[in-house]
Amino acid sequence: MKLFFFSLVTLGALCPNLSVATPPPSSLNNLLTPIQTHYNLPALAGCIVTSKGLFAVGAVGVRKYNSDVPVTLDDPFHLGSDTKAMTAFLVALLVEQGKLQWDTPLSQALPQLVAQMQPAYRSVTIRMLLEHRSGFSAESWPPRQTFQSLHHLPGTPMEQRLAYARMILSDPPVNTAGTTFLYSNRNYALLGVILEQITHTSWETLITQKLFRPLHMNTAGFGAMGTSNQLDAPWQHVLGPEGKPIPISPGPLSDNPDVIAPAGKVHCSIEDWAKFIRCVLRGMEGHSGLLKATTLQQLLAPSPGSSYAGGWIITDRSWADGRVYTHAGSNTMNFCVAWVAPKRDFAVLIATNIGGESATEACDAAASALIHFYLSSSTTSK
Repeated sequence: MKLFFFSLVTLGALCPNLSVATPPPSSLNNLLTPIQTHYNLPALAGCIVTSKGLFAVGAVGVRKYNSDVPVTLDDPFHLGSDTKAMTAFLVALLVEQGKLQWDTPLSQALPQLVAQMQPAYRSVTIRMLLEHRSGFSAESWPPRQTFQSLHHLPGTPMEQRLAYARMILSDPPVNTAGTTFLYSNRNYALLGVILEQITHTSWETLITQKLFRPLHMNTAGFGAMGTSNQLDAPWQHVLGPEGKPIPISPGPLSDNPDVIAPAGKVHCSIEDWAKFIRCVLRGMEGHSGLLKATTLQQLLAPSPGSSYAGGWIITDRSWADGRVYTHAGSNTMNFCVAWVAPKRDFAVLIATNIGGESATEACDAAASALIHFYLSSSTTSK
């Protein structure tokens, strides 16, 4: 399985020093239900968030196709490659603490692996990894390795990721570092290894301590949602040959291996995802939170000629009055997408528990509907 990232769409406790009361969010269920029904999705969740808080939210459908157990706003959805923005946030924390610099080369960040690195990788910087300009292959699995074999590497997830780092750093680059954008989960997997080796803490523990707990993201976790043979969370689905969703029971092999977890294994509720995005919005506006605003702005500023930074694709949209940050994620059994419009101070987040082309189309349709809803509401309220 691979993690995808392209899409086609043309609260006081969240950050320190913030205690502004906001009205309760509107329900988006009436907007989401027709889309969920039309595309025959098991479930669909979405929200609109601003720097002031949650503006509107909804979750419709069922946890498992053909079941009668409805999804709730507390149910987690898989974020896939939208995890990358969170891993990038952790990297920025270490930069702010002086433990890393944007231009720190791999020879300094991972000195214990220098002897095993291809020489071309030794000068690859943290910024190049964050922007997918390292020279790594787009293939998640190194030569002679598979989805199955990487699931069965010995040791803890932290030890497995270090072994994976040795594999990818010994695999020759496919282009010259710093010159070419080539999206690869290897970049963010390696950033996870760098975080672990500097802090002597697993990526899972680090992101929990530094991001999930401070933001009160209480539903956040890793891998497939829920418990095997139970309906305590949305199940993942794939599209069957007749166009009907096929449920996938949660289990250790029902998601990508831990070696690329920093590139795409977080799950959380749509509201908890909004807590992270809200802090990103506030930082874009110059408010310091878990990160200083200047640090976040450096993270999200692409190098000349680049349109990717800090876990985000950067482009322009007229409805956003210019620059937008977007990313989608999928492990082929889920799909989600985020659109952040800092000049209009809002973001829309969409998630479903099925993968495939129809899920992508559905999430794009939902994102468009939510963008129109917010802009119409904003115009009406003026």
